[in-house]
Amino acid sequence: MSLFRVSALLIMCGIALSATPQNSATTPAAKPDDIPKSIAESVSGTLQFAEGNFLGLAEAMPEDKYSYIPKVGKFDGVRSFGEQVKHVACAQLAFFNEFEGKKPPDDCEKGGHDPAKTKAELIKYLKDSFDYSNRVLATLTATNALDRVEGRYAGPNTKLGISVIAVWHITDHYGQLVEYLRVNGIVPPFTQKYGVKVR
Repeated sequence: MSLFRVSALLIMCGIALSATPQNSATTPAAKPDDIPKSIAESVSGTLQFAEGNFLGLAEAMPEDKYSYIPKVGKFDGVRSFGEQVKHVACAQLAFFNEFEGKKPPDDCEKGGHDPAKTKAELIKYLKDSFDYSNRVLATLTATNALDRVEGRYAGPNTKLGISVIAVWHITDHYGQLVEYLRVNGIVPPFTQKYGVKVR
């Protein structure tokens, strides 16, 4: 190959490379305010994401399906859709009651003592429990993160530990209720929003 051709080839490669986005050159560096500034914020971002997804499911299910329990498969003795919503609301209160050193409800396995029954009442109960959990979580600090927490819901634990359990618990029930929605012909709102496709 002549020197002219080699030079031309190198110039073309250089132009092509300079036109192609480079990860290190085009990806902006993370700004200090792009990441959580505290232990509370490190957990609350994920908690609020999980709460938003769960609330989306609760709002997407029609009220006449709140008593729905899947019939195909092994679903003996499971909670109805509405009972799961109520259980999650009660559990959020219970976890963060324990965080604060308060006595949690005794009956969250059955939805707790709140009289909510209709879809609107259950969604209000859920929102109220999420508001409460976020207010309490905001008090989590580096100083108190490892303070001991007692109680029947995930105790004994630490304040940080019970906060992480609260996130896990919502996502556990979210996963269960996705099936309840899909069997009823409803695509979960989070999936609709992002158009998640496996294939």
